[in-house]
Amino acid sequence: MAVLKVKFTKTKRDKLAQILWILNWVSVVSGIILFSLGLFLKIEIKKRNEVMAKGDINSVPNMLISVGVIACIINFLGGKICYDCSDANKFSRWKLVMLPYIVCTFCFTFCILVGALMCYTMRNELEESLYLGLRDAIKFYKDTDIPGRCFLKKTVDLLQIGFRCCGNNGFRDWFEIQWVSARYLNMASKEVQDRLKSNVDGKFLVDGVPFSCCNPSSPRPCIQYQLTNNSAHYNYDFLTEELNIWVRGCREALLDYYTAIMRSIGIAALLIWLFELSVLIGVRYLQTAMKNVLLLGDLEGESDGWLLENSFVETAKYNISVIKNLGKANQISTVSGMNDPNIDVQNTNCGKNNVPTKTIPAAR
Repeated sequence: MAVLKVKFTKTKRDKLAQILWILNWVSVVSGIILFSLGLFLKIEIKKRNEVMAKGDINSVPNMLISVGVIACIINFLGGKICYDCSDANKFSRWKLVMLPYIVCTFCFTFCILVGALMCYTMRNELEESLYLGLRDAIKFYKDTDIPGRCFLKKTVDLLQIGFRCCGNNGFRDWFEIQWVSARYLNMASKEVQDRLKSNVDGKFLVDGVPFSCCNPSSPRPCIQYQLTNNSAHYNYDFLTEELNIWVRGCREALLDYYTAIMRSIGIAALLIWLFELSVLIGVRYLQTAMKNVLLLGDLEGESDGWLLENSFVETAKYNISVIKNLGKANQISTVSGMNDPNIDVQNTNCGKNNVPTKTIPAAR
């Protein structure tokens, strides 16, 4: 029994073909949108490439870009097919192409759904990439004289100013590394020597942060050195008073920024998927209705259209049997209950049955 069978008159078939022709051109625009969203996300990720570790974070934008290009091609072809389906004579040219086209389009719409879901599952990979990338960027903050790292100080400073953040997880990350270059340290100073000797790794550690961590909205002048020393500043309490530096970590700030972008892209991709799925359903109805018209031979009469010719269970069994018989060239195919016509063929006698054989007369 057919699934969701609908009866179509010639007028309904023509209107359906015209509507699908328009919707396929709209789908071309949706493909361009998917391509643009993927390209936008790829550019945004590349902007912060210096503070991200190498990983699979580009898989989502690459997926969206690829799906967008394929959408434009498939929907352009679909518009041409639907336009010709308004004429039964033109439809005969596409009759053998439409079913493979529908199958390919179904796989393509599934890829859109996968791309949309990837936007929501990318957070963990992005968080790990940001954590490792920011850790290394902060570690090499002081290396302004080393080629390949000299740009990291500017990158980190602009990042902290732009996203109003400080450090990787927070401002205390700066307490654990030497972020002041050795060329700006007075090695003859006893204080510097004591700090270097007090650390096992010989690092110059201070309870201070770079200037880019300062909050310009704070009414008090920025306190970026001796943050934990209350006696070093007038009317200052490190534990109770709100600091005038950014306390939010840059990893959290960047993660929230990219999560908001990917959530919006994911919603857009889901809407495009639903739209593409509805167009695909319409094309399937048009294909089955036009196919049945040709079978009936009455181009002006009514015809049935459906999503599946048989029930879901029967269709699944049929497809499973097809898959099982793939590659079995030496075996007899029994798909659709049809046997090989060369098997079990009864022998046919062209002459009369039980014809007595002639005997040769004996010699006298």
